[in-house]
Amino acid sequence: MSKSALIATVAVIGLGLGVVIFATAQEDEGLMSDLRFVVLKDYNGKPVRNAAVVLHPVSRKGKQAKGGLELKTDNDGRTNIDGIPYGPLRVQVLAPGFQTFGEDYEINKPALEITVKLKRPGGQYSSYGNSDDKKTDDKTPEQKPQ
Repeated sequence: MSKSALIATVAVIGLGLGVVIFATAQEDEGLMSDLRFVVLKDYNGKPVRNAAVVLHPVSRKGKQAKGGLELKTDNDGRTNIDGIPYGPLRVQVLAPGFQTFGEDYEINKPALEITVKLKRPGGQYSSYGNSDDKKTDDKTPEQKPQ
């Protein structure tokens, strides 16, 4: 084998090993996604500013990891974050005057936009009684004992 053929062979083998090592390093590091969030009012579609978007990693078994990351929306109801690892992610959105939103997402694309529509708070229910158990109101005449 000539000297130039030997150098070419070694170069090709070295390049091949470099590609394998690079691919393995990326696999260990994991794939990352860029997330974009839009938070809107459910009833009119207008943006919700200063809403808290909280991200929690979730195990494959559905258990939420400790900690988390909080983002705030801008005046257009938008926020974003880059470099979120692929896999399950729990997203919570909190804003004064709205119901708390929570849902799990499977992050599996290089870029993902999530639109959240917040609802107004609903009626509250009590286990202490029924609204029908009220005393008579002022419009109903009281009966006098005889």
